[in-house]
Amino acid sequence: MKYLLSLDSGTTSCRASLFTTSGKKIMSACRVLTCFYPKHDCVNQDPMEIYIAALDCINEVFVKMNITAKDVIGLGITNQRETTLLVDKNTMLPLTEAIVWQSNETSFLLKQYEPYKEVISQLSGLPLSPYFSSTKIRFLLDKYDLQEKAENGDVLFCTIDTWLIYKLTDGEVFATDVTNACRTQLVNINTGDYDKELLKIFNIPLRMLPEIRNSTDSFGITKKFSYGNIEICGVAGDQQSALLGHGINELGGIKVTYGTGLFCLLHTGNRLYRSNNGLLSTIALKHEGKLYYALEGSVFIGGAAVQWLRDNLNLIEKSSDTKICAEKSTDDEIYFVPSFNGLGTPYWDDKCKGAFLGLSRGTDKNDMCKAVLQGIAFQACDVLNAMKEDTGITDYKLFVDGGAASNDYMMQFQSDILNATLFRKEEIEITSLGAAVLVGLNKGIFKLNNLSFLNNKSKIFITNMKEELRQKKIDRYHRAVEAVRLFSSNEN
Repeated sequence: MKYLLSLDSGTTSCRASLFTTSGKKIMSACRVLTCFYPKHDCVNQDPMEIYIAALDCINEVFVKMNITAKDVIGLGITNQRETTLLVDKNTMLPLTEAIVWQSNETSFLLKQYEPYKEVISQLSGLPLSPYFSSTKIRFLLDKYDLQEKAENGDVLFCTIDTWLIYKLTDGEVFATDVTNACRTQLVNINTGDYDKELLKIFNIPLRMLPEIRNSTDSFGITKKFSYGNIEICGVAGDQQSALLGHGINELGGIKVTYGTGLFCLLHTGNRLYRSNNGLLSTIALKHEGKLYYALEGSVFIGGAAVQWLRDNLNLIEKSSDTKICAEKSTDDEIYFVPSFNGLGTPYWDDKCKGAFLGLSRGTDKNDMCKAVLQGIAFQACDVLNAMKEDTGITDYKLFVDGGAASNDYMMQFQSDILNATLFRKEEIEITSLGAAVLVGLNKGIFKLNNLSFLNNKSKIFITNMKEELRQKKIDRYHRAVEAVRLFSSNEN
């Protein structure tokens, strides 16, 4: 039997997985990745740790399965998007730290680009925000005085996919795919190519940027493993990869990924929608030269809020404990706004801080855990309502995935607050599966219009909340958001 190999290089972990051509996962290997917080608004990572973790995970799969490269059809890569580092072209070593997508350390730069925000949004489909790679590149070029070297071609910009491809191919391939490239804020959303005006606005040399390829193109051969050479047969950003993993390939399919952040994507087919509600226009895939689009809601804090309960407050021992705590809670008047790194869709308020509201002397850890789970779900509710308003699409099928999606309490509350049916597949590592699907599309094993076989064996959550209570809870959550934004706006 031959297998599809996937590498999912995320924010908090790296995972290599082996799938059959029917989409069944055989095994996976995982390594935890470290985030550094040099200042309160900064999130950084070590690029070499990310690369070494990728090598380790792939090696473990080969060792434990006792296979060679001949048993593998190809490797698909998916990755955290927007995260930015600069690399020395001559040594192939990092010149800088990797600034993680969550980081707000480039917020101070936004003021100088304010006059161009409408042009930036129109061309890229993205709002002016420290979230995207554009200001991160600008910041690193200035911080390390690398502008001249970049203009001379000695400095390369990498997102995580580009970094891994560059290292795995020994520098032979310096490329990215269009789903990652469109998140740099340097790409024209209509064409999928770098835009001269955007490059000029941010003063970023074209020669430091990776080549943009189809998501299902070949990205070279890696010879890093003693088991033989492996072809890299596809690349996509993690959220777009999750769309594929769910088999979503046409207008009206929605997936919500509950990872470190929370990301909702509505597939819009060949049509590019412009949002009036803070959603992002993004490229879902480029396959055989054809662009497919999505509307995206990006929420910066999802499962990270549960990690915070565990690691910072020590209220729980493991993430799954939140379900038990939530079910024990009897207080329904506590609300949590998980805006540690600002608010994403639909607010785009990078100054906002997180908060609990409605605490009393009787509040205990059970109540706080429940409020956190509900706060995550309320964010998804905001995003999905914005999607319906922007597109008029009300008849959609909603799939959920990601680590936090395994929490039955939160998924039931999500269904209740959305008044929608949720489908959670048996395989929750959907992003990894999507990377394997890229390989199948590259090799002609799968057809883009026939991925329905990936949607079997789902647990279904059906809404069980009265409309009056639902609306009351949504209204009170919005009041909590208003209060937190007001508090943050008064900071000196």
